[in-house]
Amino acid sequence: MSESFQSQLDLLRSTARQGMFRRIRRGIEKEGLRVDHDGRISARFHPEGLGAKLTHPHITTDYSESLLEYITPVYCRPKDALAFLGDLHRYTYRYLDGEWVWPASMPSRLNGNDSVPIADYGSSNIGKMKQVYRRGLDLRYGRIMQSIAGIHYNFSLPDELWPVLQSMEGSEHLARSTYRSRRYFDLIRNFRRNSWLLLYLFGGSPAIDESFLDGRESALPRHGKRTRLSPFASSLRMSDLGYQNKVQDQLKICFNSLENYINTLRHAISAKWPAYEAKGVKDEQGQWRQLSTNILQIENEYYSDIRPKRVAKHNETPTQALEAGGVEYIEVRCLDLDPFDPLGISEDEIRFLDTFLVWCLLSPSPKVSDAECDQLDLNRARVVANGRDPDLTLLIEGREVSINAQMHALWPGLEQVAELLDEGDDAGSHQQALSRLKPRLDHPESTPAGRMYEELTARECEFTDWSVERAKMHAEHFMAEPMDRAREALFTQLSETSHSQQRDLDGEHEPSFDEFLGHYFEQASEPRVAKAD
Repeated sequence: MSESFQSQLDLLRSTARQGMFRRIRRGIEKEGLRVDHDGRISARFHPEGLGAKLTHPHITTDYSESLLEYITPVYCRPKDALAFLGDLHRYTYRYLDGEWVWPASMPSRLNGNDSVPIADYGSSNIGKMKQVYRRGLDLRYGRIMQSIAGIHYNFSLPDELWPVLQSMEGSEHLARSTYRSRRYFDLIRNFRRNSWLLLYLFGGSPAIDESFLDGRESALPRHGKRTRLSPFASSLRMSDLGYQNKVQDQLKICFNSLENYINTLRHAISAKWPAYEAKGVKDEQGQWRQLSTNILQIENEYYSDIRPKRVAKHNETPTQALEAGGVEYIEVRCLDLDPFDPLGISEDEIRFLDTFLVWCLLSPSPKVSDAECDQLDLNRARVVANGRDPDLTLLIEGREVSINAQMHALWPGLEQVAELLDEGDDAGSHQQALSRLKPRLDHPESTPAGRMYEELTARECEFTDWSVERAKMHAEHFMAEPMDRAREALFTQLSETSHSQQRDLDGEHEPSFDEFLGHYFEQASEPRVAKAD
């Protein structure tokens, strides 16, 4: 453990006793496919009673019309975020009409690419843009990849903490937003160095339904008639089978600075890619196929296990928002759904994530070289495919180290951060979470992926059949519990309001979509001046 890490822990204890870390803010975004009772992806439209997916702040869809996405508000207490997420499920089940929310990250039974319906957001220009963007994803990667679900965890430290850290470091000469962004990028680099640990602890996708391959060859072992099951995988969702983009690999974004991140994304949005140019932006009938023929259509197309974020204002792109105001929060994107938890994520997981992210912030974080960037990608690839193999090794500072030894080497530092976060908390919530999760280090069969593997093999059960059972159990769990009445009234009101807003947007007189899109890209290319603070 480094001296600077230990020194920061010691200096922050008095701040922690004042309740500073109890003001950490977090929000949860959870995806989940709608499926029928046979475990097939739903072909129905988004339920009317859930509101308009373009304008509802908490219930929408991701890529597909069938892929629900729940978005909680920002909370300081994990229990509050989980309670809100639970009520979103309870409210949803009133309108699913015999369908279920799929509990696993890897999708249910599919019937080819076209069985994954692209989400429709209405006739407004912004709605058309969202759909054309999704058509572009289909053109580039296929729809099946877009049917995968996961958890996105949004995390930010309290504003009052930054001047404390700045004073400790002697960096008062820097603008607050500049310092905050720099430290968030310190956090992000250490996250990327160690995100394999999250993939091991919380990965829950060792199996797929045969239909996911859609005729492609795979070395994954067969299990039963329709399942491919890996004996050691932690997260097939994060493997080459899941989210992948060979074109984006050349971008080499290793998060050494905010400026580098913004400039690299801007280059990707403006640089043509021959294979995409060959497809064109429109088909022979003049229908839009993709938003552009560039490496990225828009910034959201960039896949990463973590992103720096800032809430964008009207007519502001994500990178423009970052350029103007700096990093406001970070989004963790590598988390599988936990199929054993009705919510897909537990309070223990949240407490661990908070501990891990603060540990990433306080640990030394040198810039990432190109060689190290390749090493980090290699470690993640090893863990997603073979994380539960007791003989697995990771490449750490040029040496092969067993994954078990490396996890145990990191754990004491995490325990110290958990102790810091629990200052003034008699329950010791973060330390308790680490204590409950620690047995997973030596028992890979106790991880979500390990538990799924054990159940599928012990019961000689197909992945889809097993997941249908879990989906039914989760549905019964939510339908048996009452909703918070105030929240129920809120969701009803939001549903009605969102439909009204959708009608207003669809009824507005707007320029042509070609004009709208041209103006969008022209505006998106404009740099923003960083605000003084």
